[in-house]
Amino acid sequence: MNARTDDDLAVRLRRTLADDLARGGDLRSPEWRRAVETVPREVFLGERIYRRVDTETWTRWEPLVAADLGAERWLGLAYTDESWVTQLDGRDGQAESDGPVVSEVRGTPTSSSTMPGLVVRMLEDLRVEDGHRVLEIGTGTGYSTALMCERLGAGLVTSVEVDPGVAARARDALHRAGYHPALIVGDGLAGHPAGAPYDRAVATCAVRRIPDAWLEQVRPGGLVLATLSGWLYGSALARLTVTGPGKAEGEFLPGTVSFMPARPHAAPPPGELPPREGERRDAVFGAEVLDEWTSLWIAQLAMPTATSVTVCYPDDEPPACCLVDHATGSWAWLHEVSEGRTTVRQSGPVRLWDRIEAALGAWHEAGAPEQQAFRLRVSGGEQVVFLPDAPVLRWRLPG
Repeated sequence: MNARTDDDLAVRLRRTLADDLARGGDLRSPEWRRAVETVPREVFLGERIYRRVDTETWTRWEPLVAADLGAERWLGLAYTDESWVTQLDGRDGQAESDGPVVSEVRGTPTSSSTMPGLVVRMLEDLRVEDGHRVLEIGTGTGYSTALMCERLGAGLVTSVEVDPGVAARARDALHRAGYHPALIVGDGLAGHPAGAPYDRAVATCAVRRIPDAWLEQVRPGGLVLATLSGWLYGSALARLTVTGPGKAEGEFLPGTVSFMPARPHAAPPPGELPPREGERRDAVFGAEVLDEWTSLWIAQLAMPTATSVTVCYPDDEPPACCLVDHATGSWAWLHEVSEGRTTVRQSGPVRLWDRIEAALGAWHEAGAPEQQAFRLRVSGGEQVVFLPDAPVLRWRLPG
C-alpha cells in the first residue's frame, strides 16, 4: 500500500469507528464526531502494542509490531474499539522494537491506549462547551488529548503525565498529528496550578479519592470527572460539581469503567499469605461477590485497605480467596466447601468478612441499588459515598 492508499483507508476506518460509537451510544454530539473522524489514532499507538493472552496459570502479553503486521492490519487494530497496552512494568516498551520479538511476555500493564468508546463516552460526559479550559490527568498515548485539542483548540488543553518516557512519546505523537497543547511532566495528582482555573478536569487513571488539588484548580461550578477505584479493584465513574474551595458534590454515572490506578494509589504487593486459620463459620456471602461489579464496589467501600488474592490448589481442591487488611494486619480465608456453601476463617483486630457482609447485607436490604443511585460529597476534608435516605449506606473514602 502506498501512503495515499493508507490515508484513504484511515479516513474510512475513522468514519466507520464513529458510526459504531454512535450506534453504541458512546458518541452523541456532532462536535465529538468531527474529532473522532479527524484524529489519527494510529499515530498514538507507537510502533508496538500488546494483546492479552490468558493461559492456565498466567496472563501474558503478545507483542504486535507495526512493521511486522503491515499498514492495513495496523490500521485495522488502531480503529478497533479496544484498549491496547503500550507499556509493561513501567518499561519503555517502544524502545524494545529494535530487539528480538518473543511470542509472549509477562508483565503488569502500566500504560495503554484506552478503547475509543470509553474515551469518547467520558468526553461526552465531561459536558465541555466552546471556550472551556480542560485539565487532563494522565496523558498516556495522547489520543484523548488530541480529541480535546480538535474539539476545543490546543490552547485550552493542559495534560499532565507522570512517566517521562510516556510523556515524550505522547508529545511526539501530538506534534506529528498537528496538536500543541500544554504538556506537563509531573504528578497528575497535584494538577497544574499554573494553568488554573480550569472549567473541567478529567482523569484517565483511577484514584482512591479525589485529590484536593483538582478541586482547588477547577472553578466553582466546574466539573471533575474521574474513576474512583481501590485495592479490591472495584470502580465507579464519578462526576462532581465544584461548589467551593475543597467542596464538591456529584453522582456516579451508569456503565462499567476501569482504568489503571494512579501510581501512588496502586494496591500494595500481596506479600506472604497468612496462615489458613482463624475463627471459622459459614459465610453468608461467598467470594463470588468479588466477581460482580457493584457488590465488589460495596465490599471495597466497607474495607478500603484490604486486598484479595485467589489461591489455586492441586488435586481438584476448590480455589480459596484470601483477603488481607493492610491497615490492621487482619485476614480472612474463604473456602467453598460445597456448592452454595462457603466457610470463612478470620483473624486479627478486624473481622474483615464480617464487616464486608454487614455492608452487603445493608445494601441488599435497600434493594441492591446500582452505583448511579449513590452520591459523593466532598466537604471539610472528608469524601463520603452515600445513598440518599439510607443513613446506614455511608462510607468515607480513605485519606
